[in-house]
Amino acid sequence: MQLKCTEIAEAGAGDIIAIAKPPEETDSPDAYKVTGRGELQLAILVEMMRRESYELSVARPEVVTKEIDGKLHEPIEILLVDCPEDFVGAVTQIAGERRGRMLHMVNHGSGRVRLEFRIPSRGLIGSRTEFLTETKGTGIMNQIFDGWEPWMGDIPRRPTGAMVADRLGKTTAYAIENLQPRGTLFVGPGEEVYEGMIVGEHNRGADLDVNICREKKLTNMRAASADETTHLVPPRRLSLEQAIEFIADDELVEVTPKTFRLRKKVLQANRR
Repeated sequence: MQLKCTEIAEAGAGDIIAIAKPPEETDSPDAYKVTGRGELQLAILVEMMRRESYELSVARPEVVTKEIDGKLHEPIEILLVDCPEDFVGAVTQIAGERRGRMLHMVNHGSGRVRLEFRIPSRGLIGSRTEFLTETKGTGIMNQIFDGWEPWMGDIPRRPTGAMVADRLGKTTAYAIENLQPRGTLFVGPGEEVYEGMIVGEHNRGADLDVNICREKKLTNMRAASADETTHLVPPRRLSLEQAIEFIADDELVEVTPKTFRLRKKVLQANRR
């Protein structure tokens, strides 16, 4: 699966060429298109640049397309899946939603089933995390390039929205506790955030601007709930590869030598 992603770095083109293959120039003088084999290879390149003290932002990966006889074609993969019998339905649904076609299914009688699909490379972007979740970590998947086919139309992407910080500041336990029912958070208390930074995954499909820095108002009045304990769910920490899979078209992964964060391309809420 060949992918391309846009990287916006402070380094010049010559610096990036020394680390990877020569990138393609774009309309922007500080943005380049880098071609790689899947999200993992792109994540390795970004991690190498991060350790070399570069600061850059990575956009959502896209498949490399080509025109054949005047028609747009996209790469197709053969996807091999080995999973327990109980998860065959879930795996088939994941592949079907991503325009995959089942070619073979073999049950060896040992409790595990081998499935073979033909699926667009676009459908495999971000599928590995969902696959491991649905199979509870017991499934094995492998893919290999199998040619080109005409463009297959739209493929559903992330069904959930993002929880976006609406101001600069430090996160508080009080704000996080109130936001936990709205979705899954990526940050814990006491972390620095800024306007436009993605701090969690919203339960619904729309983005949600949140004040994750809100503090509890102090008062000298007694209250029945004064001694209640704050219960916080541990934040979901994404790896670099998971972050690249997670972002939508209007989002970026901001990479620095010390850490990486998810953010909107346009930080100001009123401009989005």
